[in-house]
Amino acid sequence: MQTESFEVQFEQEGERLDKFLSTIYPDFSRAFFQKLIKNQKVWVNDQNQKASFPVHTDDLVKIEIPDAVETTIVPEDIPLDILYEDQDLLIVNKPKGMVVHPSAGHYTGTLVNAIMYHCKDSLSGINGEIRPGIVHRIDMDTTGSLIVCKNDEAHVDIAQQIKEHSVNRIYVGIVCGNVKEDEGTIEGPIGRHPVERKKMAINEKNGKPAVTHYKVLERFGNYTYMQFKLETGRTHQIRVHMASIGHPLLGDALYSSNRSAFKNLRGQTLHAQTIGFIHPRTGEYTQVSAPLPEYFKKLLSILQSES
Repeated sequence: MQTESFEVQFEQEGERLDKFLSTIYPDFSRAFFQKLIKNQKVWVNDQNQKASFPVHTDDLVKIEIPDAVETTIVPEDIPLDILYEDQDLLIVNKPKGMVVHPSAGHYTGTLVNAIMYHCKDSLSGINGEIRPGIVHRIDMDTTGSLIVCKNDEAHVDIAQQIKEHSVNRIYVGIVCGNVKEDEGTIEGPIGRHPVERKKMAINEKNGKPAVTHYKVLERFGNYTYMQFKLETGRTHQIRVHMASIGHPLLGDALYSSNRSAFKNLRGQTLHAQTIGFIHPRTGEYTQVSAPLPEYFKKLLSILQSES
């Protein structure tokens, strides 16, 4: 059992208790906290409260995070491309088409199945039995670097860095169209699409703040090779932001009506290239980069030869 305490800040005044906790721990669902609150594992100024209780500035919120539950997800001997590993964490280069953690319809063949086999019993349990070790995610068809935490201390530390937007996350991607500006910033709150529930969208009313910085690396007439630096990490952030300015990612069927001119291209052409963070044990800045996948290099080669 791990106990954490947080003081409510002025800008959080009046937030529901469950929402307040979900902003502290962005990788947990609000339902997770509602269950803890119901089980009297959360206190506000040493008093148990309901999930709907509005917190106030300077309130002291204490939470007991349960120990890891033995998982029913089966470890699988799936090859992993490990970019970095030590006693606290590992960074894997996730391939295209691999789901990060089990969910409806995906209980095998996920990254979690693979890391459970690789790490045996050494995985953080904070995110429960379905997502051991997982502190952040990238989409199924996005490739690249992903941090996996081996213990709860590392998990809490990295999660806090992600919450504070201090993790350096750089992506590269190919978008449709010729992006005119050499660099720029897209700001637009992202939330669930009001009609199409599988999609995210810029949602001024209910969205969470989202900021993406971009830079053009190379232009190919009808396509542009770009670099993206995330200030926030919302679901589908780069995909939504680029589609919002008329330059959806190549191959992204969810956010583009354009049919890809490249046969056998599966999903968006997006790669989580670099991730940098303060190591939870050493306190030193650690940065790891994932090489471009073969399909991405082939696409670049084709575009360069045609331009």
